[in-house]
Amino acid sequence: MLERLIARWQGILLALIGIVATVWLAATDRLGLYIHPRYFWFTVIMAAIAAVFVVVAFAMTPLREPADEATDAAAPAERGQPDDHDHEHAHDHAHDEAPRSPVRGSLRVALAATILVGAAASLLVLPPATLTSATASQRSINSSGATLEQSGPALVGGDTSQFTVKDWALLLRQNPDAEYFADQAIQVTGFVTESPDDPDNVFYVARFVVTCCAVDAQPVGVPVYLPGWAERFEPDEWVAASGAIVPNPAGSSALPLLMEPTDLTVIEQPDQPYVF
Repeated sequence: MLERLIARWQGILLALIGIVATVWLAATDRLGLYIHPRYFWFTVIMAAIAAVFVVVAFAMTPLREPADEATDAAAPAERGQPDDHDHEHAHDHAHDEAPRSPVRGSLRVALAATILVGAAASLLVLPPATLTSATASQRSINSSGATLEQSGPALVGGDTSQFTVKDWALLLRQNPDAEYFADQAIQVTGFVTESPDDPDNVFYVARFVVTCCAVDAQPVGVPVYLPGWAERFEPDEWVAASGAIVPNPAGSSALPLLMEPTDLTVIEQPDQPYVF
């Protein structure tokens, strides 16, 4: 009985959990932790359509189980009533079926219950999690051509106070000459992640660029030269940094230009940790 209930309602309950989680994230303005803002309305509309199908599924009368049909078909014969071809077929089919294993049934129920509880806990109970420096190291910071081959903002005459980590990463990639950044102050906020080239002296102030959803987010960052930085900051700690772009003084890194900080302050993670 329980196995039949699980088989019927598992998919519907999973869909309901997903719908509630989507609406909750949208209502609390945290849907941007998972998808690009241009997909907000599309996602909410799809959730509403899915909710209609869930309501219809709840309202529909369950189809009869094959075993019940076979039992009903076999009943006239067992009562000694005349039998026809269909009843004989159903009767034979019922007896041909192998008996279900109680162990397999219990395992199936336990697995389905685990999936339901896990989905509810991860989507409705645990707070939304953002991508971290571990993901940044796995995806190689500043390695996405699609992200950093776009046109950068105009540095000369531009309002650099509005530049994001992505803007500065674009400019550093496209203009590896220190003279280009002369007399330009730089201010960025992001999380700390070590440089794979020179982890003792250099770390990145980084963010993830989301073009569709968090799954395809790519890390970008501004390298900061600060020997012994790990004694002051932890990976994933958010900082506000200001300073200037200078030639790499260490010479031990493949990075030609680095940010030389004049001020580094630990801050809280912003409401929107990604850039677009």
